[in-house]
Amino acid sequence: MARIAGINLAPEKRIEAALLAITGIGRSLALKVCKDAKVNPDTKAKDLTEKEEEALRAEVAKRPTEGDLRRIVSQNIKLLQDTGSYRGSRHKKRLPVRGQRTRNNARTKRGKRVTMGSGRAKVDKK
Repeated sequence: MARIAGINLAPEKRIEAALLAITGIGRSLALKVCKDAKVNPDTKAKDLTEKEEEALRAEVAKRPTEGDLRRIVSQNIKLLQDTGSYRGSRHKKRLPVRGQRTRNNARTKRGKRVTMGSGRAKVDKK
């Protein structure tokens, strides 16, 4: 079983598709990594030779992936918040950052619907 960047790659998948399990590697980057490592992207992950695995590890290590990438992204968001930018304030309020409307959509960011009340205040009866 191939293990690259701390991730076990699925043995039955083509190496091009298996590399997508690594955070920070998408389709185009997976193809570029395979090309630079001189590995056929159609090779199954279980059929990789030790030499090919090492070449892939070396190519992936050149780019920020997994924990390093998550740390970089969170530092960038924290910088936006600390500088008081508009985008930073949207991150703080857990609202969409890139100009999307919030009147009807944005359920993923805003969470489950909460009813504000029935229109009249509750009165305690004694």
